[in-house]
Amino acid sequence: MNSNPMYMEYVDDADPQPAPRRGWRILGWVCIGLSAVMVAGSLTAYGLYRQAFGNISHEDVNAQLGPDRPKKLNSAMNILLLGSDTRAGANGKYGRSLKNELPRSDTMILLHLSPGGGQAMGISFPRDLMVRMPSCKDRQGGVLPAQSRAQINSAFTNGGAACVIKTIESISNIRIDHFMQVDFSGFKTITKAVGGVPVCLPKAVNDPKSGLRLSKGKHKISGETALAYVRVRHGLGDGSDLDRIKRQQKFMGALANKAMSAGTLSNPKKLLSLMNAVTKSLTTDKELTPQVMMDIAQEMQGMTSGKLRFVTVPSGPDPLDTNRVALTDAAQPFFAAVRNDKTVPKEPKAGSANIPPSQVRVRVYNGSGINGQAGRVADDLESQGFQVTVGGNAPSTTASTRVLYGSGADQQAQTLAGLIPSKPQPAARGKGATPGVVDLVVGKDWTNLKSAGAGIPKQQGEIRASDNICKET
Repeated sequence: MNSNPMYMEYVDDADPQPAPRRGWRILGWVCIGLSAVMVAGSLTAYGLYRQAFGNISHEDVNAQLGPDRPKKLNSAMNILLLGSDTRAGANGKYGRSLKNELPRSDTMILLHLSPGGGQAMGISFPRDLMVRMPSCKDRQGGVLPAQSRAQINSAFTNGGAACVIKTIESISNIRIDHFMQVDFSGFKTITKAVGGVPVCLPKAVNDPKSGLRLSKGKHKISGETALAYVRVRHGLGDGSDLDRIKRQQKFMGALANKAMSAGTLSNPKKLLSLMNAVTKSLTTDKELTPQVMMDIAQEMQGMTSGKLRFVTVPSGPDPLDTNRVALTDAAQPFFAAVRNDKTVPKEPKAGSANIPPSQVRVRVYNGSGINGQAGRVADDLESQGFQVTVGGNAPSTTASTRVLYGSGADQQAQTLAGLIPSKPQPAARGKGATPGVVDLVVGKDWTNLKSAGAGIPKQQGEIRASDNICKET
């Protein structure tokens, strides 16, 4: 087995099964992406398809956690998403030699839902992350002693979901409200239920170990091909764990983008198939009831794929062991931003002249002369809740940023201008104006965008579900 921590070896690889059935642990990522969509997706689906929720298994983790936990600071929702490689039940056919082993979880994502439905962030914790491990109950009810240094994915193997929750809460001081645990048995059904997931390969791949054979460029994949794509470690990228995490995040984003599309959520047959595929392999805490899921869905009704972000917790090589990963100095400020997130302002009261960002349509033009500036500004606007499109380059560069509006968008223009430090005075646009749309021409004086709330700063290497699938990360 390779000693390099960036190479994620799988015990499945020792199982003499056909190639497409190996490496299934990685598929927790895919099911987790759909779990996030279930929480942040359709408004009315939960009332129409409550029967599907009868498939969900529940576990009483609060009884194991006890009262000594971080305080809940606001109305943000934090849901721990876990991928399990259990071989129980129908999963037994995927790696028969592992049937009697304790399940593992190499997938740990904290799904943070900002107040008011403005945005969601999936925070990945690498499996090789070395952390302090608090005392936990083991799977037989005994006591696992605290450890000053342990690999984070051992928490699930030894103590289940409750131990992972306790561990992440102890290192981040973030209160975790619920958890979702998924196995891999519904993977093929999920990718087929959404009609395939778009991916983009930078080069042709022919990997006999994973069974992945695809030409360079765009593809729509599902079933066995999707399985091979998420588990391949030869022929794509540098073969490292972190590189593969990036690819999996892009896959989750594309999957979420597809699941959130009108073609899926507005089609009763497709939606029921999708929900059945997810719920049949889902375990949650007892408190995450169908009604709570409905409440969360209603809170997140403004969610779009552009507001769904994926990041990896700030980490780097472990100074004590180059084969492992450790949190960096940026981790605690990041955790603090997540804890204190009050990003989305409350909707204005009836009669108020203030228009919230969620009701402002903005088209961004680059007049700065800096390549890619319009896209970067558009990302910042979208993270604040604006409805954003990129108009491209302005006819010429401009020294000052301008805010122009079409008919009926004068108040929306005031909302946007109020967040720009240079305080441009909004003006009506003549030729080229679109009714109800505000045009932002980014000038050379652009610095940043004021925050509409506390917010979570953009993280290095973050991925959005709306990103171009061929975009390099």
